[in-house]
Amino acid sequence: MLCLVGLWARVMAAEPATITFSLDFPNSEPEHYSISVASDGHARFDCSARISADSDDREAYQADFDMTPATRDRIFELAAEVQYFSGKIDSGNTRLAFTGAKKLVYQDSRRTNTASYNYSNLAPVQQLTALFQTMATTLEYGRRLAYYHRYQKLALDEELKRMEAQAKNNELSELQSIHPVLKKIVEDASVMNVVRARAQRLVELAPGGAPNH
Repeated sequence: MLCLVGLWARVMAAEPATITFSLDFPNSEPEHYSISVASDGHARFDCSARISADSDDREAYQADFDMTPATRDRIFELAAEVQYFSGKIDSGNTRLAFTGAKKLVYQDSRRTNTASYNYSNLAPVQQLTALFQTMATTLEYGRRLAYYHRYQKLALDEELKRMEAQAKNNELSELQSIHPVLKKIVEDASVMNVVRARAQRLVELAPGGAPNH
């Protein structure tokens, strides 16, 4: 492990690199999303989903954020453990339930490796999948909260209540990625105080306890 960590440190110092995780799962919400993270920590979330639970209208949504150094390093270290997705990572077991078409991509100036899978037996891939999925759950909350804050403020309380419960159960990650929308809710005097208090608690749960500017 120390050797792999050292290798990743040398790679990061030598040249920029990007890792992208994507999932396509028709009839789920969202039906498509991807998260890309660069070796400098800058990250981007893209998704296609219904604008709200009670609407069939869809939207393309993007959000840029800075990933915490610990999470970024962990992602690149796990990628190094499986040779940056240069080989097969799918289990090959066709009897397993379909849980979405997943893809991991590693790209730097010298190579682009792409590996697709439904389920992987490889522990590093399992850990990467879980990490990106908890991150996507957080970012999806951010997308929905932005919509509800603009159009359905009365829906904010239940949404934030669910989010707070998942955060306490360690089912979310990179909470700082949605600080901007949480901060808008906290500062909006037209929103109920109990809702603003929930949003503030979520801000305080994230690394640093305050939004990035």
